[in-house]
Amino acid sequence: MSEIEKKTEAAAETAAEAVTEDPAGKGKKNKKEKVKRSVGMEILSWVLTLLVAVAAALVIRSVIFEPVRVDGHSMDDTLADREIMLVSKFDYSTTWFSFPWQSDEAKENAPRLTLFGNPQRFDVVICRYPNRGDTNFVKRVVGLPGDTVELREGYLYVNGEKYDEPYINDEYRTGYLNSFAPYEVPEGKYFVMGDHRNNSNDSRSIGPIERSMIIGHVRQVVFPFNQWRGVPNGLDVK
Repeated sequence: MSEIEKKTEAAAETAAEAVTEDPAGKGKKNKKEKVKRSVGMEILSWVLTLLVAVAAALVIRSVIFEPVRVDGHSMDDTLADREIMLVSKFDYSTTWFSFPWQSDEAKENAPRLTLFGNPQRFDVVICRYPNRGDTNFVKRVVGLPGDTVELREGYLYVNGEKYDEPYINDEYRTGYLNSFAPYEVPEGKYFVMGDHRNNSNDSRSIGPIERSMIIGHVRQVVFPFNQWRGVPNGLDVK
């Protein structure tokens, strides 16, 4: 084979190898497509992770626990203004299927899901009031359905039995709000009051509330950290 033929054959082999390795430059395109697919999959993975996290947070807040901040002094001295409470949902709760941007009327008419048991007398609860949308209030349950409740000279009577309520500061027992005649709580409703009896908007003015208005059980103060403590049922306070 002549020298010219050898050079021609070598050039042909080089060209063939080039076509085999990257015909029409498709190798570069494939790499770009892989990069694009990788970025797309990464974004999809983050979106799915975020959705799962949001769903998990909603489930936790609905049926396990929820942090709620105290706003005001109606539960002095049991709870202080701006303290953050841990509200249990797994012993009893009601979830409202509403959205923050809805009107108060729409929120109150939203579907509700009531789970687990019912509040006990003297539990501290998070509840809502008629015509107040999804605004949270913290109060103590003093009357169960069918109970007869009465305030006499600042002291609570339930079904004729006097309760000293040691968690109430004696200064909060005086005033025109601290006496009312015996009242029978209707079936399906609960009578709630604040521990600061002179500074609480509660069932004495708004009436008893429905079971679905009670959304959780206050169990613990978690902030400020130096005030960390449990919030027991009133019968357990000495």
